[in-house]
Amino acid sequence: MSMSLGTGHYNRQVWEDGKFPILCQTCLGDNPYMRIMTEKFGAQCKVCNRPFTTFRWCPGLKMRYKKTEICQTCARAKNICQTCLLDLQYGLPVQVRDQILQTKLELPQSDINREYFSQNLDNAVANSDPTQPYGALKSAPPSDVLAKLARNSPYYKRNRPHICSFWVKGECKRGEECPYRHEKPNDPEDPLSDQNIKDRYFGVNDPVAEKLLKRASELPRPIPPEDKTITTIYVGNVGPLIEEKDLRDYFYQFGEIRSVTVVQKNNCAFVQYTTRQAADMAVDKSYQKLVIHGQKLTIRWGKSHAKKGTTGDGDEKKVQLTPVPGLPIGAPDYFGLGQSSSSAGPSRAQPFAIPQLAPPIIGAPVLNQQIHYPSQDPNRMGSVGIKLPAYNRE
Repeated sequence: MSMSLGTGHYNRQVWEDGKFPILCQTCLGDNPYMRIMTEKFGAQCKVCNRPFTTFRWCPGLKMRYKKTEICQTCARAKNICQTCLLDLQYGLPVQVRDQILQTKLELPQSDINREYFSQNLDNAVANSDPTQPYGALKSAPPSDVLAKLARNSPYYKRNRPHICSFWVKGECKRGEECPYRHEKPNDPEDPLSDQNIKDRYFGVNDPVAEKLLKRASELPRPIPPEDKTITTIYVGNVGPLIEEKDLRDYFYQFGEIRSVTVVQKNNCAFVQYTTRQAADMAVDKSYQKLVIHGQKLTIRWGKSHAKKGTTGDGDEKKVQLTPVPGLPIGAPDYFGLGQSSSSAGPSRAQPFAIPQLAPPIIGAPVLNQQIHYPSQDPNRMGSVGIKLPAYNRE
């Protein structure tokens, strides 16, 4: 008998008693004077099966009554609405958000593990702001793709009444007084007609999410130019607060930079890499994602200027690029294309020794090879440009 009382008392401890629901603007409706009916422990959560306090309300005129479907703990774990189970920030399904942001919260499937997880989650979010994301979503960067897929205003059409089944059969006699919609239902073979709460919550087999992901894949992307000598990236919307050092510090993570040119008059900049592979990676990782000092930057490929720097006649024209600062003459990457100095530039010039850039660190390993890039020097860290002698500057 004591075991059953203890178990019942333990189970009641994990029941949820909320004071106000976690809802999106669409489910909340446009009526500022609506009344919300509360029922303490009125239903079980459709995800974790725990009893929780339910809320019921009418979002507006000629709208159907709505209620909360999942508990607040499950809603805060995914940062979603308790009724429609859509993301609170973008209003999109969980599957779309997690796949684009590459953040996913794995929840246990068994009853005992799910109950243990819910207790730990309750303790973790007890003192946090319920309006802010939780876990990995809290530090997730803003996504321009999600912003394009999201609606700019609440979609109150989703709160309309359900379709009248008697009208579909041709037996409804209420006419205009019928509180349900007199419309033709969707095709049963339509994937959008087969939806359930658990698939939407866990982000699997959601037909709405698959439709939005297909639309996201069709969004325009920067097409790499066919000219493999182009290693320059155009950076647009560069404000006065963004300096050359900010751009160099960000783009240095993708590879060695040949030059960074900021054109304040046109609010743009040009970042040129030494290799095409580094430029490809920079465009792929930065397109529609780069934000510096609160300013979203535009990323595009630079245009070809091969006509201005070609040598030779006819089909033997070769591009003559500017040498990489700090790289010894005759090195494979001296011109950034892996070609030797025999194709362009001096071929028999003697390589010069790069001067010591910083005092040696006590205990640092001895560098036996010649320094080609600043990142190869163990005495230097970061992306600070190297200073060359006056006779070798460009």
